[in-house]
Parts: sequence; C-alpha cells; structure tokens
Amino acid sequence: MSTLAAQAISTGRLDLLPLHVEHAEEMAVVLSDPALHTFIGGTPDTPQALRSRYQRMTTGSPDPAISWLNWVIRLRDESCLTGTVQATVSPSDHGPIAEIAWVVGTPWQGRGIATEAAQGLVAWLGRQPVHTVIAHIHPEHRASAAVATAAGLTPTDESHDGEIRWHRSIKR
Repeated sequence: MSTLAAQAISTGRLDLLPLHVEHAEEMAVVLSDPALHTFIGGTPDTPQALRSRYQRMTTGSPDPAISWLNWVIRLRDESCLTGTVQATVSPSDHGPIAEIAWVVGTPWQGRGIATEAAQGLVAWLGRQPVHTVIAHIHPEHRASAAVATAAGLTPTDESHDGEIRWHRSIKR
C-alpha cells in the first residue's frame, strides 16, 4: 500500500482542509471547552501544545505502511474552523482499513457539522484503496453514535478500551 495524503474535501457547507501547524492557534480556541474531553479524557491543549502535536501529526507516521490523514473542518459560510476529522489508514489481511474520528467544538455542535464532515470523509475514503472504515465510540456518547450511523457505520460486538467498535465495508 502506498502512503495516502490528505486532500481538500468539499461538502455542502464545509471544507475539510488538510491539517497544517498554522491551524493550531484557531483550533486551540475551537477545542478549548473541557466538556469535549468527557468521553476521551484529558484536557484542552494550549496553543503551543497543539502546535507541537500538529507538527508531529503533519510529519506523518514513522511506519511507512501507515498513513496519518488529518483535516480541519471549515464552515464555509462563517469562514471559521469548527473541528477536525482524521483517518489512520493501515494494512490488514483484507486490504487497507481506515480508523476514523471526529470532534466539533461546542459552539458548533448540534448543527450537523460532524455528520456532514464524517460523511464527506467516508465518501473520500471510498475513492481511495480502503476496504474497511472503523470508529471507536464510547457506549454513552449518543451524538457520536448518531454521526457514525449517518456515515454508514454499524456497531459491532467488539470493544476496545471501553469503546464500541463501529464498522463499514467499502463496496467496490
């Protein structure tokens, strides 16, 4: 499998822009609500810590068989960043799999942004050499479960670190 690179993705209201270190300052504000960490743990990053993390993320995986793909979500009409989506694409016995995740800042939640971004990401992955899309969602995180459902993923009986594994096969 060759390494994939994040490309700009447009949906009805959103632009998913490949992550750059320069996004850290604005994203630190977007992700500053401690409530965003209810299900994932941790605390909000400072702009400096986020800049450092984005530097590591944009450098890419140290394993050449794994692609780290990261986007910021830009709400086009308001010309502001609202969150992130990501995919880690890895080889498997059945072909490349993408593990996806998303987060939308508290002020923009409840507007369908995470759903639209996840659907756009899964559609883009469907045009790449990806066989399966998975996500891990806390069993009490109803909003993320709704996003996963809207993106065509279904829950499995598997769990990892207390989260339910959701799955979607890409039909070719």
